[in-house]
Amino acid sequence: MPTAPLTVLVTRRVDPAHHASFLHWLNTGTALAACHPGFLGCGTFAPPAGSHDWQIVFRFHDQASLEHWQSSPDRLAWLAEGAALVHAGEARCATGLDSWFAASPPPRWKQAVVIWMAFFPVSLAVNAWLGDALARLPLLTRVLLMTMALTPLMVFVLVPLLTRLLRPWLATAPDVRLRV
Repeated sequence: MPTAPLTVLVTRRVDPAHHASFLHWLNTGTALAACHPGFLGCGTFAPPAGSHDWQIVFRFHDQASLEHWQSSPDRLAWLAEGAALVHAGEARCATGLDSWFAASPPPRWKQAVVIWMAFFPVSLAVNAWLGDALARLPLLTRVLLMTMALTPLMVFVLVPLLTRLLRPWLATAPDVRLRV
C-alpha cells in the first residue's frame, strides 16, 4: 500500500522586531529541509493583522522522510539557532485533504463545499476563456490539460486561501495541536 504525503503545519509566534531575522532563519531551514530526501516543499503564511503567529507548511513524501528530517542534526541545530526568534511553537501532521482543514476537520460536506467554491469559478473561467481553442482537441487531451493546469492552482492557492477565509464557518471544535 503506498504511503500518503504528509503535511506538517507549524505555528511560530514572532516578535515584529525580529521579523527580518525570522524570515532569514526560516529560509535557511527551508534550504536545509530541501537537501533531505522526501522533502516536497514549504509555504509560509504571514500573520493576519493583530497577530504575530506565522503559519509554515512543510510537505514530505512519507512518514520516514519526515522522521529523517525531524531527527537530523541539521534541523536540531537550525531550531537551536532560531530559539531566540520565536516565542511559541506548535505543529501537527496531516495527510490527504484533511491537511487543508483544522486539526479537528469540519464535516465532509463543508470540505466539499469549500473545494467546490474553489473549483467551480476557476473551471468556468478557464472554459469560457479557452473553450473554443480547446474544443478542437480530443476529449482526453482537453481533460488532461485542464486538470494539469487547475490541480496545482487548487491545491496550492485556492483551497488554502478559502479555508483561511472561511475558518470561522469551518471550525467545529477547538483546535488541539502537538507542542514542538
